[in-house]
Amino acid sequence: MSDELTAYWGLPREVKYCKRCVLSNQKPQSVNEYEHAADTPKDTIPFDEEGICLACHQMEKVNTEIDWEQREQELLALLDRHRCNDGGYDVLVPGSGGKDSGMASHLLKYKYGMHPLTVTWSPHLYTDIGWANFQNWIHVGGVDNFLFTPNGKIHRLLTRLAFVNLLHPFQSFILGQKTFAPKMALKHGIKLVFYGESPGQYGQRISVEKQSCFDENDEAPGFRLKFKKTGKFFLGGVSVEELMTQHGVSRADLEPYLPADSDELERANIEFHFLGYYLKWVPQEAYYYATEHTGFQANNERSEGTYSKYSSLDDRIDGFNYWTAFIKFGIGRATYDACQEIHHKHITREEGVALVRRFDGEFPSKYFQDILEYLGLKEDEFFDVVDRFRSPHLWAKDNGEWKLRHQVS
Repeated sequence: MSDELTAYWGLPREVKYCKRCVLSNQKPQSVNEYEHAADTPKDTIPFDEEGICLACHQMEKVNTEIDWEQREQELLALLDRHRCNDGGYDVLVPGSGGKDSGMASHLLKYKYGMHPLTVTWSPHLYTDIGWANFQNWIHVGGVDNFLFTPNGKIHRLLTRLAFVNLLHPFQSFILGQKTFAPKMALKHGIKLVFYGESPGQYGQRISVEKQSCFDENDEAPGFRLKFKKTGKFFLGGVSVEELMTQHGVSRADLEPYLPADSDELERANIEFHFLGYYLKWVPQEAYYYATEHTGFQANNERSEGTYSKYSSLDDRIDGFNYWTAFIKFGIGRATYDACQEIHHKHITREEGVALVRRFDGEFPSKYFQDILEYLGLKEDEFFDVVDRFRSPHLWAKDNGEWKLRHQVS
């Protein structure tokens, strides 16, 4: 392969697609959100010798090898160890009021008799359906909630920097979302935190056979690295020190985005678990459950970039999170939706291929002007940034139009 077809970020130069689902070997298996540069090498999802990806192997275990009755007994034992009898909160559930956090909190409270506290890190810009679902979660689903909205001036700055330096407009939200839960658990003395489905089902390094989110022998960068206060931290591709000296931001302004002190977390002996380890987690069934029990509503139109209507509805910037990943890795929103539906046998691979080829990479135009205003960018500036992040081994220009060199087939 010639030098002009260099692969950015350590991605595999030869593009391959899973023979069982529609995922490509360009998918980062893990990302440290505190990375300082866009060219940080990515550890991508492994494929076996037969061309099957890790996500498919993980889901094969979920569908055929796990004794879910035994797993639920393990859940009951865990909950009994943490159950509070004095009216205090005994479990913390982070979420937005979407289908997954809606089902998780409702199950824990109304089926398993726990007293959950739900906590929410606010989206950049709420959508109407996102705000409605958040309110229904509390008032229909019947849960207590803390909503935290970060300093809008700081959040906008970090989001702009992350877009310009990393093509990652969702980074500041992800950092806040991940750090808020352990900090609230510490603040309220809650020893048990439950997330929803395991990212192992999507090919992340953490195994669907691991009971806890944390394991010293499992890097699980999506979670554990965010709670380790070691070395320098970079937000939006800029060091904390530079943000303070060159952008006039105080350490206090940045504190919500930085991980909880690891020593304090260890002393508090807080446990972090995925409910999807104990209960078989099917996104479509989570949607039906949340609709029935928490008033969750799907959108009245499909989400741009895919064919579904019930995932990632909260934030006007959601579509750009998926679209910028499509630019960097050639993997868009429809790919993720099709993969999980193939894994759960809702559609065939052939149907998934057709959906990906039709919808993947569709530009999210609905909120484009809102996002330009939020980022403080003009349209040509926006696309100039985007085009800097197109890896030559993935993209080529054809009659002045950018096209992927490879597509799933």
